[in-house]
Amino acid sequence: MADGPLIVQSDRTVLLEVAHPHAETARHELAVFAELERAPEHIHTYRITRLGLWNARAAGHDAESMLDTLDRWSRFPVPASVSTDIRESVNRYGRLVIERNDEGELVLRSTDAAVLSEVSRNKRISPLLIGRPSPDSFLIDAWARGHIKQELLKIGWPAEDLAGYTPGTPHPIDLAEDGWSLRPYQRQAVESFSEGGSGVVVLPCGAGKTLVGAGAMADTRTTTLILVTNTVSARQWRDELLRRTSLTPEEIGEYSGQVKEIKPVTIATYQILTAKRKGQYAHLALLDALDWGLVLYDEVHLLPAPVFKLTADLQARRRLGLTATLVREDGREGDVFSLIGPKRFDAPWKEIEAQGFISPAACYEVRIDLPADERLEYAAAADEDRYRLAATAPAKIEVARRLVERHPGERVLIIGQYLDQIDELAEALNAPQITGATPIPEREELFQGFRDGSIPLLVVSKVANFSVDLPEASVAIQVSGSFGSRQEEAQRLGRLLRPKQSNHTASFYTLIARDTVDQDFAQNRQRFLAEQGYAYTILDADGIDAQAA
Repeated sequence: MADGPLIVQSDRTVLLEVAHPHAETARHELAVFAELERAPEHIHTYRITRLGLWNARAAGHDAESMLDTLDRWSRFPVPASVSTDIRESVNRYGRLVIERNDEGELVLRSTDAAVLSEVSRNKRISPLLIGRPSPDSFLIDAWARGHIKQELLKIGWPAEDLAGYTPGTPHPIDLAEDGWSLRPYQRQAVESFSEGGSGVVVLPCGAGKTLVGAGAMADTRTTTLILVTNTVSARQWRDELLRRTSLTPEEIGEYSGQVKEIKPVTIATYQILTAKRKGQYAHLALLDALDWGLVLYDEVHLLPAPVFKLTADLQARRRLGLTATLVREDGREGDVFSLIGPKRFDAPWKEIEAQGFISPAACYEVRIDLPADERLEYAAAADEDRYRLAATAPAKIEVARRLVERHPGERVLIIGQYLDQIDELAEALNAPQITGATPIPEREELFQGFRDGSIPLLVVSKVANFSVDLPEASVAIQVSGSFGSRQEEAQRLGRLLRPKQSNHTASFYTLIARDTVDQDFAQNRQRFLAEQGYAYTILDADGIDAQAA
């Protein structure tokens, strides 16, 4: 396109002109295989990485379709080096295959003798290979299926795992037939997972990831272990499965700090799986307690590092990861790819919004000036103290109050990172609060009051980031967060995106102390909004009523 919205550069970065009339269409196609790096007001920068290309390939996109996107929307010819790099990188996926031979042994196979020779000589891979039954294959040590995939990815040769999965113990699971059915994109996600056998489904919060999990369970009809972030999430999964499937209370067990039940469908928390006693993981027996045919990982972007090691030993079982974003703040996206599986399905937030399945959202950054004395304190503070000083600026309390007053009759969440700030906000706004110290029954009671409208305003810590279903929340005011975490931005925005009976457009406010590290971190968080096609408006706190109206 002579006047397209993209400029493709030889370093594999792609510039997107935000104001271009075709920018949104180009963005959705580009996001299939490229990662957003920077998102200032006018030009967004994407980078084409090998992992992004391999995830796209695993999800069914070939090199030609990706190059077609670039050719169609690029203002200038795509550099030949980029076209070559994309073709060669995509072609690396599947050149090595892990499968089973007639004796049921694991083998690493390739029709490319040079590639097979290269990887077999690698000092971290060769110990995992225990024989060469044919010129085009090596035997893999039985325990090393996950480990070898990790090592192959590190040297740029991702293996396609076709070794199959244990069926597990059969267990009948059907979707309930009471006037509902999977939405088309949910059914497509289930089918994509079933075809691949293992991998990750990326859907926005509010788009029904739990129902995709239920659909996968109904497809596999086997004993299932579900790993979730916390006990509240475990109970929400249980309630949803009872409502949406043929499962009965007697078939679903909870394995957490409070309860230790093992049933055909068992829901366990990450915390209990990673708990140690005398230096040893105390609950590893859960992984072999039943012959699981399916392991579900909720919020897979939060998977604790020790669970990757445990997952390396679960490669014979089908694995489904569910998440709103593949971004991990620890940079371990490659381990998700290797050990859970590649991306099988990804639906852009704005597309699902356009279909009416999640609510539209308006995003605002409200910039607040620090008073002179606080500014001086900030300037004199040590680097490690500056974010806390900026994020907990007292001026944010009055701005939060004014924003609450701008949304009468709506249900409002105020979300913070620091407990003393949460205490001050709850007291100033005469609102109940929920933190990690709030007992589970009290949390559930407060969340239920918020759902039914008897509690219209809640002040919450990061415990509300994950797996809490509050469909009528239409306003979130973020006063502080985990530095520049994009995954946290995904979760917090997601609290607002459930379809609402009230038909309110969601409003997502982030309060920022101007000219501080608070503002610097906000730029990274905004990358997530831009990745999903959301614009954000910058407001000045002094003129907030006129600007945000």
